[in-house]
Amino acid sequence: MGINRLRRITKLSFFSLGVTLILFWMLYLQRDTEDLVQRPNILFIMSDDHTSQAWGVYGGILSEYVKNEHIRELTEDGVLLTNAFCTNSICVPSRASILSGRYSHRNGVYDLSGEYHPDSTNIAKVLQSNGYQTAIFGKWHLKSEPQGFDDYMVLPGQGRYIDPVLITRAEWGDEDNYRAYEGYSSDVITDFSIEWLEERETDKPFFLCTHFKATHEPFYYPERYKDFLADIELPYPSTLEEFGGEASGRTHDGWPLEILGDRYTAGTGDRYPGASFSLDGLDTMEARKKIYQKFVKDFLRTGAAIDDNIGRLIDYLKSVDQYDNTIIIYTADQGYFLGEHGFFDKRFIYEESLRMPTVIVYSDELDGNRKLDDIILNIDFPALLLDYAGGLEMDGMQGRSFRSNLNGKTPADWRKSMYYRYWSNQPERPAHLGIRNERYKLALFYGQSRLNQERDTMPYPPGWEFYDLLHDSEETSNRMDDPAYQDTIRALQAELQQLKTDLGDSEINPVIQDIFNEYW
Repeated sequence: MGINRLRRITKLSFFSLGVTLILFWMLYLQRDTEDLVQRPNILFIMSDDHTSQAWGVYGGILSEYVKNEHIRELTEDGVLLTNAFCTNSICVPSRASILSGRYSHRNGVYDLSGEYHPDSTNIAKVLQSNGYQTAIFGKWHLKSEPQGFDDYMVLPGQGRYIDPVLITRAEWGDEDNYRAYEGYSSDVITDFSIEWLEERETDKPFFLCTHFKATHEPFYYPERYKDFLADIELPYPSTLEEFGGEASGRTHDGWPLEILGDRYTAGTGDRYPGASFSLDGLDTMEARKKIYQKFVKDFLRTGAAIDDNIGRLIDYLKSVDQYDNTIIIYTADQGYFLGEHGFFDKRFIYEESLRMPTVIVYSDELDGNRKLDDIILNIDFPALLLDYAGGLEMDGMQGRSFRSNLNGKTPADWRKSMYYRYWSNQPERPAHLGIRNERYKLALFYGQSRLNQERDTMPYPPGWEFYDLLHDSEETSNRMDDPAYQDTIRALQAELQQLKTDLGDSEINPVIQDIFNEYW
């Protein structure tokens, strides 16, 4: 064979190989792009304190008074979680757990003063680095600048209800250039969420967080709902007449409605919505009922605006044929007391505060109009979403995907108990930790701040509370000293200690350890 012919054959072979490699690479890129486009979108809607009693889909005394047609639409199309719980019922820590998939003692955010470090891993970063277009609009509340989001517009701190200020990346840290946007907070946050969806890159799946300030105190509602429920006397919870902890055997007095009443009388028309508020001439129970009526009506009015905006988001996704291919989660960062035990606010391990109302819709995979009773925790949400996004992983997660559970196939080794710890400490709201399983709840209210190296001054000594939820779903009777339950209590105490150890929650404060040594 001549040398020139050999060279021509060799050149042709290399040319053919090059063309083959280029075609292979183009097919690979096409397949990768197609795989990316086929991944589900994720719309994560979260409100602040929008407790299950105010959703109207969990039953209860308020269910017929709630405006909830769009929340109900989601439950008809999706799966309603009946036993989803937060692991530390306060805004900033709960949001850090949802981002990180870790308990407070692992993500470093223990209380309202906590900051989620910008270098820490979070679910948005993982999704962003794996091809998702990411954004958050609304409440952030984690102090440091949002990381992992291509775009953001977030409220400074708690933000405000009327004409909210929203901070973009260009304005972060430059308060002189913060801008206010005319309108009601929930409406404005949704406006920008939909605008972002309209302008997004459609060749990528999206991860969009729409996070409302509502229904957080001071419960400002939009003008369109000022007359909603105005002429109605809402029903009262059966435990509204509890005053202090003595009757139920609680180890503390809790956070009573009268605190909110004092705030109303001092600030209605300024800090709180509505006309001036007076309790003059009313006896104790009459005053409590008046506080309750204003409080719960305002709460439901702010919730009605959330429902409006959930509907707007649903309508948009349907209009662009993305509803079926979008995982939609609506949840609240924790629960809230609406007069139960005479309380308002959250923080406690009791059911109203502990439960995170949650509905999940994914029409391409999940059958609708179903309920899931398994114990799900806020630390599980990142694992679930990363599972849906292609089996992605994130370092340090303590939660677990519940995708199989949503499909009616609960793993045999799924948790039967949950661990809870509230780290802040006040006389009326003592620090505590506890365990809840399918029937029982046990908690030690130890009443000591995490950082104080001297014993906190508290009105009551540390103490245990135990409830049989099967026979006492409203937690009205602490059965800690009941002889019939002693074997169960000892087993729960041992399980609580084991959970604490297994989850890596070790004491660094010797004062707290001394309390545990004495009372455990």
